[in-house]
Amino acid sequence: MGLFDFLLAKKQTASVAKDRLRIIVAHERATRGGPDYLPTLQRELLEVIRKYVNVDAEAVKVDLIGEGDNKVLDISVALPENAPQA
Repeated sequence: MGLFDFLLAKKQTASVAKDRLRIIVAHERATRGGPDYLPTLQRELLEVIRKYVNVDAEAVKVDLIGEGDNKVLDISVALPENAPQA
């Protein structure tokens, strides 16, 4: 039975390590300032806007602002004064 006890102990250790890793990943996401999808969202918005107006990459800003218990997605697009069509 000693061999089986040894194998069970590894499974418990792996489970504890997995739980710890989940806690670390959740903490990193919370402290990083925003979800992982914001850069992708900003890139895709820029592609859609460029179908209608020529803008540079810095023209689109996407931020997640925390207001109490709520989060607000703030999207800002700086359009040129004479917006030529793409």
